[in-house]
Amino acid sequence: MHTSTSAINDCTIANVVLSLLSLQIQDRWCVVMANLVVRNLDQRIVDALKQRAARHGRSAEAEHRALLEALLLRPKGKSFAEVLAAMPNVGQDEDFERVEDEAENNHVFG
Repeated sequence: MHTSTSAINDCTIANVVLSLLSLQIQDRWCVVMANLVVRNLDQRIVDALKQRAARHGRSAEAEHRALLEALLLRPKGKSFAEVLAAMPNVGQDEDFERVEDEAENNHVFG
């Protein structure tokens, strides 16, 4: 039976059980570590997780934690449009005009 990646993702997401307990102690929030149970995973995903864990010298559970942390908590990169928008507005268009080399050299540097 062949199942599409989208269907696998939908099934996995639908079967994720997440419990997160938060306690307020003297005006401070204390987050208790949560448990995450993922059901109905394709065996290929489980095998790939175990192989990756072995390569990194850790358990499958530790590898799963590392993957979730890297994916969900890492800083997001800026899009190309955001990088362009953040560039300072310096110079005039004429400052950046391409000047053709009269010798018609076909090289970039030198």
